[in-house]
Amino acid sequence: QVQMAESGGGLVQAGGSLRLSCTASGRTLRNYAMGWFRQAPGKEREFVAAISLSGSSTYYANSVRGRFTISRDNVKDTVYLQMNSLKPEDTAVYYCAAEPTSGYYRVYTAANDYDYWGQGTQVTVSS
Repeated sequence: QVQMAESGGGLVQAGGSLRLSCTASGRTLRNYAMGWFRQAPGKEREFVAAISLSGSSTYYANSVRGRFTISRDNVKDTVYLQMNSLKPEDTAVYYCAAEPTSGYYRVYTAANDYDYWGQGTQVTVSS
């Protein structure tokens, strides 16, 4: 059982930036590949970004590539999603997800690939 929590969401104007953080309570995330997903009202949960154990392999959805950056800090045991040039269509609840793996360079892009999820943090982008 891995209990994770997202933070850093809020209300921003279009063109602004936010940095989301994901941490685990009482457990390290160092042995997990990580991902970020989002879900807007009336829509299915969609993939945003993923990062490998090593942090050297990343992958992004086309809708956010070039604007969002996923990263991890193993000293702080935290995974981040830096979101720049935010658009109203980025408005959603954002979730972090973790998948145990022994592959240092593996990334996962499907929601069903992940075993553990946080409760989400709301990001609202106004026009």
